[in-house]
Amino acid sequence: MIPTTILRRFVFLLAATLVLPVAGLAQDKSGAATKRPPSPVTVLPVVEKRVSRQITLVGSVEAVATSMVAAEVGGVVEAFPAKEGRKVKSGDLLVRLKTRELELERKGRVAERERIKANLENAEKELARVGRLRENNSIPQRTYDDALYAHRALSQALLVAESQIETLAYRIQQKTVVAPFDGFVAAEHTQVGQWIQPGGPVVTLVDISRVRVVVDVPERYAVQLPPDGRVQVTVTSLPQDRREGTIDAILPQGDAMTRTFPVRVLLGNPGFAIRAGMEAVVTFDLSERFSALMVPKDAVVTAGDRSMVYRVNDGKAFPVSVTVDGYHDGLAAVTGELTAGDLLVVRGNERLMPGQAVVYTEDRGQRTED
Repeated sequence: MIPTTILRRFVFLLAATLVLPVAGLAQDKSGAATKRPPSPVTVLPVVEKRVSRQITLVGSVEAVATSMVAAEVGGVVEAFPAKEGRKVKSGDLLVRLKTRELELERKGRVAERERIKANLENAEKELARVGRLRENNSIPQRTYDDALYAHRALSQALLVAESQIETLAYRIQQKTVVAPFDGFVAAEHTQVGQWIQPGGPVVTLVDISRVRVVVDVPERYAVQLPPDGRVQVTVTSLPQDRREGTIDAILPQGDAMTRTFPVRVLLGNPGFAIRAGMEAVVTFDLSERFSALMVPKDAVVTAGDRSMVYRVNDGKAFPVSVTVDGYHDGLAAVTGELTAGDLLVVRGNERLMPGQAVVYTEDRGQRTED
């Protein structure tokens, strides 16, 4: 049995061992908080500019080019490499119809042409012979005329044979249907072994290298849109992918019930991330202009439903709540308790705390003024 004196000493030493590190840790944390150095940040000033008023509307994405590719002639499908979802290039094979019968007929026409050529060669020799005899008055005129007409008839027969061969070659070529432009096969309309009527559909081909967003714009805004104005487009399913488009057309025929006019916006689509049928949010610049406080987009920090900026004052950063009214050339138009010339944090704001001391430098490479 352990003596009581030794047991008490062991418990005391164990308690001291556990308490001393905790006390030291608290002291370290406390000291770090009180001695925290100023955070380095980059700032830019708030500027006041006249900008266009903006409206944001929802539209639908369409392919710029959509074609239901058809067969010029009828026939049975022999090969059908085009499959739904596959990307094809202009000139790629979509479908090939059976051509055996036409090829056999063309072979016979070629043989007939060679026979006519042989007869024509003989007729040329005969015409030359009787021509010499006529010059010597050794034969009657009728004999020469018969040789001349026979040569002409064979010459015409050769032209007919050549035309028939070209026609058959064209008909054979028509049995092959190729892609008229680069795009994706959106739908298949036939299969191997199926009979296609002349003009029957083969595939539906869509080109989404560029896409078109169609937006119904209320008439009071449609009259304020420039015909080739720039717009900002965000596809709903790709919220981080904000792109710039151009107004392609403001259609003159509107909807009398809703008083809206379709506006078509052209948009580049590298990588084919945007597909026809997607929902898109489009922001238009109107002709109406107003004065607004402009801040760099990087200065705006989003926290839930709130937006704020960090303003530097007396070497410390303080949050200011703002409302974003629109974006113009990389700047955000905001309303809030700001004035032109206020310095806002554009880099380093993601780690700031309210009232935190900062040491700042102004970003000379980024402009907030024209």
